[in-house]
Amino acid sequence: MKKWSFLLLFSFVALQAFANDGYKLWLQYYSINNSSYREIFSSVYIEGESSTIDAIKDELARASKGMFDEDVVESSDEGANLRIQLYDQGLRDVIPEDEMNSLSEQGFFIKEINYNGASQVLITAKSQIGLLYGTFRFLQKIQKNEKLPTYGFKDAPTIEHRILNHWDNLDRTVERGYSGFSIWNWHRLPRHIDQQYIDYARANASVGINGTVLTNVNANSLILTPEYLEKVAALAEVFRPYGIKVYLTARFSSPIELGKLETADPLDPEVKKWWADKVEEIYDYIPDFGGFLVKADSEGQPGPHNYKRTQAEGANLLADALKPYNGIVMWRAFVYSEESPEDRAKQAYNEFKPLDGQFRDNVIVQVKNGAIDFQPREPFHSLFGGLEKTPLMMEFQITQEYLGHDTHLAFLAPMYEEILQTDTHAKGEGSTVSKIVSGQLFNHSLSAIAGVSNIGSDRNWTGHHFHQANWFAFGRLAWNPEEKSSNIADDWIKLTFSSNEEFVRPVKDVMLASHEMVVNYMTPLGLHHIMAWDHHYGPGPWVTGKHREDWNSTYYHQASEYGIGFDRTAEGSDALKQYHPELEKQWSDPETTPEKFLLWFHHLPWDYTLENGEILWDGLAKRYQEGVDEARSNVEVWRSLEGFIDAERYEHVLSFLKIQAEEAEWWKNACLLYFQQYSQKPIPEGVEKPEKDLEYYKSIDPKFVPGI
Repeated sequence: MKKWSFLLLFSFVALQAFANDGYKLWLQYYSINNSSYREIFSSVYIEGESSTIDAIKDELARASKGMFDEDVVESSDEGANLRIQLYDQGLRDVIPEDEMNSLSEQGFFIKEINYNGASQVLITAKSQIGLLYGTFRFLQKIQKNEKLPTYGFKDAPTIEHRILNHWDNLDRTVERGYSGFSIWNWHRLPRHIDQQYIDYARANASVGINGTVLTNVNANSLILTPEYLEKVAALAEVFRPYGIKVYLTARFSSPIELGKLETADPLDPEVKKWWADKVEEIYDYIPDFGGFLVKADSEGQPGPHNYKRTQAEGANLLADALKPYNGIVMWRAFVYSEESPEDRAKQAYNEFKPLDGQFRDNVIVQVKNGAIDFQPREPFHSLFGGLEKTPLMMEFQITQEYLGHDTHLAFLAPMYEEILQTDTHAKGEGSTVSKIVSGQLFNHSLSAIAGVSNIGSDRNWTGHHFHQANWFAFGRLAWNPEEKSSNIADDWIKLTFSSNEEFVRPVKDVMLASHEMVVNYMTPLGLHHIMAWDHHYGPGPWVTGKHREDWNSTYYHQASEYGIGFDRTAEGSDALKQYHPELEKQWSDPETTPEKFLLWFHHLPWDYTLENGEILWDGLAKRYQEGVDEARSNVEVWRSLEGFIDAERYEHVLSFLKIQAEEAEWWKNACLLYFQQYSQKPIPEGVEKPEKDLEYYKSIDPKFVPGI
């Protein structure tokens, strides 16, 4: 036997000597007292040699040193306490073949077995990436002090492609990013590989994320030039041992900008050849390149509309080029008319519904969770259930563009879960969005899910320490869209901070209630898109007069002396017609519409009676106050937990919670004063009256807001 003498990189060692700044995310590997698990690391056997096996060994070394202050001891095959190996003939006596057959290539099985007369913990899989996933899961169970079930533990992802979308620009700015500059330092690549790239790969693999789109959907053709492909190839080399493929955003006009062609018409033979040659070049640099993400015909981005071609014709151009290499096209459905002739909530459906079945089999249409634009709360996008012959991938926003940017705690797993578990009724009861995204409902073999990241150069990666939880939650739900928010919150807290239940319970309560809290103090009862102009930071229900009708807050809330809300029934925009009849019927009647969507689908008078008997104006005002009260309460909850965790993270979170409470009050006061002009009703009892007037709040003009 011998001790592993891995030379862990300087940054990892240095982190141990300083205060906890959050850099290690949920891979803290803090000290625990568990003698049986300590013993595991005293005798470890890992079969095989590869960069992925090296990654497994490195992670075991980090974990053992952090949790037990022990080095991992390498063992022979027979004497191991922990053995990690691919499933083979020799393991069929301890794990039946039919048990393994039910697992995909990315799945794993962890079980305590009797092997050659000795008790061992076995991690096995059909692939080395499966072994890596199993190792991370086992280490997480150790950190949480959980025992393995006697019958073992097996798991595999439900969705094939689980991808982060970085809206990172080549100059290192990040669109809708609130945690510093881009972590991709293109100037230094490929000659310098930053440790953060490796730790990024580790973090993603630990929750099963297996793809990353490196560049902004508002694409720059430069990324497709040899100068940058060499840099991308260097990142791909770092990510490959962790099972992560790289993808790039493709600017539709690249044949003109790079190829000097006169057109980018998707049906033009020269354009087809240019893309085929470009894709071949990309695969020469990156043999396992994943494919393209494309934003076209939206917000000024070029696309097939420029040539009077369809979205399918544009997507199929790239799909044909990628097909020989098993690459895929993720074609965004965020398309709306330059003239905004009708309700934006209808436009993507109107564009894509007639094209159902016209896309190549390596095209998947990427659809935002709601039809407007990542609002604090939206009903699910009508394309989920609207397209049956075309695979759809979910696009969630992890970064908090409309949810307070970096300083507001909003745990988004409940929002993701709410969308994923909504029944579309596309094939009768039980046709949930999650079953569409996984491909199960319509029997699509291609499945994918995307999350727009908020990862940046801040030491804690995400600005707010608790925003790490949204990255973690996305990974967990991408792996298993049936996962429960409560379980995800519980695991993240224990892995990131502490397993002490006196800390876990109150923090978990705060997290699980936080999304609803933010909705209450920003956009209760189905209000939406009433944020400040352009940067979307803070309230702006008064925004009007912009050059696009649907870029105005007044377009969405339509407040007047007669009431408030957007009528999407047959008497209004008729957007409800795009949903299946069961939902159309339910949501067409305000009496049967869930109150959380009331003003999304209906324009109602100020004295409309809510379920609790209050009039709409009073209910709206009280929800704003409820959000403020909860934000203030969270400050006190956190103060009561001082001493449970390190001082640095405690103080950082406390500071941000205070900001959130102040800004919740800002939202409440600004919105109620604005809407009160139309309701002409008094602020109800129990709701604090604003100390300033409306003009004060309208005059607030934050400068240099990040992320735009």
